Amino acid sequence: MLELRNIVKTFRQGRESLRAVDDVSLTIGAGRILGLVGESGCGKSTLSRIIMQLLPPDAGRVRLGEVELTALPRRDVRRHCLDFQMVFQDPYASLNPRFTVFSTLAEALRRRHPQLKGSELHDRVAAWLETVGLPPRHMRRYPHEFSGGQRQRIAIARALAPEPRVVIADEPVSALDVSIQSQILNLLGRLQAELGLTMLFISHDLAVVRHVSDTIAVMHRGRIVEQGGAEQVFTDPRDPYTRQLLDAVPVLPRVPIR
Repeated sequence: MLELRNIVKTFRQGRESLRAVDDVSLTIGAGRILGLVGESGCGKSTLSRIIMQLLPPDAGRVRLGEVELTALPRRDVRRHCLDFQMVFQDPYASLNPRFTVFSTLAEALRRRHPQLKGSELHDRVAAWLETVGLPPRHMRRYPHEFSGGQRQRIAIARALAPEPRVVIADEPVSALDVSIQSQILNLLGRLQAELGLTMLFISHDLAVVRHVSDTIAVMHRGRIVEQGGAEQVFTDPRDPYTRQLLDAVPVLPRVPIR
């Protein structure tokens, strides 16, 4: 379980200050997906950096299981780096163009299992490619040889290979064609069900968040203005800002993830 309590982060420049995250509390149960939705600049990405221990909060605490990460010395925080992995928005920029798919996934695997080599490493890479729906024969190819959707599948495999306890997906489909978005969302839903992933899914699109999330938190100007079950937030929003987000998307029936 990932727990955030009363997280505050303020950025200062001269006499000006911006409270990017304002007293945010969230809980993601083990094996669950929490969707965090809000417009650009509302504090979503700042909060994700705090969760990953890349940015210290000014106040509040982050707890992963029994460990309060925000109370640890910096040298001890490094031991938990592999517990968090990110899937980024842009599949074209997030993969090293000089690495083959094999090299990318092998590097990720060795972060958790440095002893892996030879045929065992090859088989693990092949298994992850199959898991995300790509043929293992493509492992010697480079990123430029793949479509955007295929690159995002590789990025997902890279994030999962080190066996993280929490995956943060930051706008993972917004750079993809609409026809490909549903494929990636269905893949994430399937992987969550099969592997028991704990995930924070970040998006500006409430309809996309609804598709994959168990619960939804709506963020506006650094604060959580509404939380609840995905269907409850989508069909019976309480906050005016949530209703504003809903007005921006077509109301479609939810398609079950297969």
